Amino acid sequence: MNADTTEAGRSGGEVRSDCYVRFEPRPSGGVEIELASRVEAYYGDNIRTQARQVLADLGVNHARVTIEDMGALPFVISARIEAAVRRAGQGERPSLRRAPRGGTEPRRIPATPRDRLRRSRLYLPGNEPKYFLNAGQHAPDAVILDLEDSVHPAEKDAARVLVRNALREVDFGGSERMVRINQLPLGLLDVQEVVPALPDVILIPKVETAEQVKQVHNAIQDARYTGGVGETSEADRARAIWLMPILESALAIENAFAIATSCKHIVALTIGLEDYTADLGVVKTRGGGESLYARLRLVNAAHAAGVQAIDSVYGDIADNEGLLKWGRRARMLGFEGMGCLHPAQIPVIHQAFAPSPDELEKAHRIVAAFEEARAHGLNVVALGSKMIDPPVVKRALKLVEQAKRMGIE
Repeated sequence: MNADTTEAGRSGGEVRSDCYVRFEPRPSGGVEIELASRVEAYYGDNIRTQARQVLADLGVNHARVTIEDMGALPFVISARIEAAVRRAGQGERPSLRRAPRGGTEPRRIPATPRDRLRRSRLYLPGNEPKYFLNAGQHAPDAVILDLEDSVHPAEKDAARVLVRNALREVDFGGSERMVRINQLPLGLLDVQEVVPALPDVILIPKVETAEQVKQVHNAIQDARYTGGVGETSEADRARAIWLMPILESALAIENAFAIATSCKHIVALTIGLEDYTADLGVVKTRGGGESLYARLRLVNAAHAAGVQAIDSVYGDIADNEGLLKWGRRARMLGFEGMGCLHPAQIPVIHQAFAPSPDELEKAHRIVAAFEEARAHGLNVVALGSKMIDPPVVKRALKLVEQAKRMGIE
């Protein structure tokens, strides 16, 4: 391999839904594609045509490209080719008007509402396309395409391109599409790459000050008009991209309210307990007593700012009983959801954050009494022999509405 040759992606017996690309620029001779694929007989010509189109979009006219296909979909092949080309110092970001497979418009997905359900958020390693394809079938409220902890430092650039293409091409069902960027300042490069593909939410890790949130917000606005975003519609440029800061240190917790109110596009605060307990120099326990102050302070700050409070992940993916207990306690504290590391945790989390039958039945009775009193022009709500205070009515109304959104009657 000569000094100018670059690589991207992976191959091997254990690899699936990915490909390996080797890019060798040449001064002349046009484009040569060498392909090894298990589906050569069926899709070989399509893959070669796509590769040539991607290279043309990148402005590459002379190169030898070797592709080892391990069942990669078109958006993955495009991402790996682009990463290899850009590692060689060539190519520009392709036009957003062309989907990664070439020739058609990218998928258009409506923006998500500020107050949508965010009970479960499934983390997906940002450089592992095999996890993207079926994630929506597990019905999490959100998927998180992670560019931070799950991606090796040497693969950050390739992961950005892959996540950008996945946002445009993968059907995640009804799940909100989130991207966790890297800690600043590296995360600003992530923003520049993925914002053109219109993620629903950007998760900002290790936020400690309001100024850091403002940096990301400004970078998002800049990215809308650079790097190809200017070719999109006015509706796309006006679309809200929400923010969710992750508080992971003692300083962050003390600044929780300032962070929560630093930008109108913040929809939630969440906490990272591994880093937080490491910052304190204490052991993270199953009971969570060492982080109770931080979690309560985050909940209070979030509710004071009018945004959602989202809990951390539960690290033991085999302990569903412990997860259920943790989730129920989190709901009692005022959290509205939490992260998850495995699809098997999703139904457990949804169960934990759902009201109990008794709780919901009581709420329905309070709401019915409230509506009856209002129909008779009364300000006082009575349930049997008990008078119901306005805050109790408000809580019951909110619970009934939340249950309805969860599909619980």
